[in-house]
Amino acid sequence: MPQFPMSDTRRRILERIPDYAVAISPATARVKVTANGNLIADTDKALLVEETKHAPVFYLPREEVDMSAFVETDLSTYCPFKGHASYWSLGELENFVWSYEAPYPEVGGLKDHLSFYTDKVTIEISD
Repeated sequence: MPQFPMSDTRRRILERIPDYAVAISPATARVKVTANGNLIADTDKALLVEETKHAPVFYLPREEVDMSAFVETDLSTYCPFKGHASYWSLGELENFVWSYEAPYPEVGGLKDHLSFYTDKVTIEISD
């Protein structure tokens, strides 16, 4: 039985990957994110998301991220395990950060959290 409920929109992917998993846990490290040389996040409240077929990813609480210069974009992507993602840009860093504004209930802990493309920002991890 899959971890995620079957629905018409999710059926094709869930039938192909029935053992797909998304595990969310509190990160045990401090996470700092720098973009264009500017610190935009510094938190010890990050989540660590470990997902089948993906490298682990940090999601940071929105209130711990300086979004004052972010511009929401029209880009939206769909993940059958997490939901629809929204994106923001910062100057020339287009669509460098995303969030699941209304994640599926199985990953509801991602609500109000952001994640960054590691090739567009510098992420520093410390104890």
